[in-house]
Amino acid sequence: MTGLDQQPATTLPRGPLVGFATGSVGMGVWVTVPGLLLLYFLTDILGVDAWLAGTALLLPKIADVVLHPSVGHRADTDRARHGHRRRLLLVGCALPVAFAALFAVPAGLTGAPAAVWVAVGFTAGNLLFAAYQVPYLATPADLAIGYHERTRLMAFRMVVLTLGILAAGVAAPLLTGGDDATRTGYLRMAALLATAMAATMVVGVAGIGRLHATATLPAPSGHTPAGWRSLRAALTNRQFRWLVGAYLAMSTTTHLVLAGVPYYAEYELGRPGLTTVLVAAFVAPALLVTPGWLAVARRVGKQRALLAAQAAFAAGSAVLAVGRPAGLPVLVTAVAVLGVAFAGMQLLPFSMVPDVIRADTTGAGAGTYTGVWTAAEATGAALGPYAYALCLAAGGFAASRAGETVVQSSTALAAVRYGFGVLPVVMMLVALALQRHYTLDRTARTGR
Repeated sequence: MTGLDQQPATTLPRGPLVGFATGSVGMGVWVTVPGLLLLYFLTDILGVDAWLAGTALLLPKIADVVLHPSVGHRADTDRARHGHRRRLLLVGCALPVAFAALFAVPAGLTGAPAAVWVAVGFTAGNLLFAAYQVPYLATPADLAIGYHERTRLMAFRMVVLTLGILAAGVAAPLLTGGDDATRTGYLRMAALLATAMAATMVVGVAGIGRLHATATLPAPSGHTPAGWRSLRAALTNRQFRWLVGAYLAMSTTTHLVLAGVPYYAEYELGRPGLTTVLVAAFVAPALLVTPGWLAVARRVGKQRALLAAQAAFAAGSAVLAVGRPAGLPVLVTAVAVLGVAFAGMQLLPFSMVPDVIRADTTGAGAGTYTGVWTAAEATGAALGPYAYALCLAAGGFAASRAGETVVQSSTALAAVRYGFGVLPVVMMLVALALQRHYTLDRTARTGR
């Protein structure tokens, strides 16, 4: 461990912790609502073919792979020069505007032109999201806190983030009109949630400032390495490579499941209104189990706890592959198991990244690490819906417009079910296999 990890640990006060965590609500809305509704919005409201809809959501994320590490290097440069990362955070507070525009597709646009509108808006929003998310997630590594306190900090974030995801995930389908969703309903939903996003993101910026006033580490002196050099240094960190690789697989899996919920509810269960029930079953458990994951991590370490969460997610997904014959109570319970696992897969990896950063000997800055990390998350957020869209396209799923009724073929219905159940099992097992190579946790627990 580095010399910094030998300093006495600091216990962060609750007020600034809550302020910091509140900033994640806006990010949660951006990740949850487009992930939950955007693919469905394209295929079943705007009449975009499934393969084109998936492409429209994938292409904007390709830019993220390059831009997120660049934003991370910019954040490191700002901290070295000014002692903080506040400027990028404030730029990112414009994200709610892009969110509202994403669903404000002009009335005359359908099909391919509508897909272009969404793709352009998604690209702009992703850039603003990176400007906020990257410096935000660098905060734990910038503070003079230790192994367990970093987990506690991210546990606060996870609880508040879950509240935001739950509220947005439940409210968004209802605000669009539920079973009778319309373009106007989607726009109303976007405007209301954008207002909430703006307020919480500003609170988050203030909370980060208060945390730094409590337990900040000195900003690095001198010039930061060139962006490509810092990026290369981060990627040479073996522990980080295994961790980020596993997280890419986890992010892809969870976003695939999120994108598949409306289809599974409508075409497998026969009740579109069950989208809200399934989202609540997926998200709500995190409010109860996050303190439990924190306790488990303290007892057995973050690595073992994370491996257990991944295995539980794979098991729950296997039940969902059975579909309607399993019965609605069993399927809702399986989704709740996914939610319990999801809570662990959010809390634990995000608290392991600052462990890697604090143990770093390569010279890469915290912003560069979080930039690569958020690029992996953004890639997973794109690959998940894209993989599900390809599964639908392979099954011959037929797109439709608002108000139209289309009878899907048996192969399309099978694609809805197996894409929601079997694919997540396979991808989560890949994540588990990669995660087993991470070994830093064995020594990090002996540090602060």
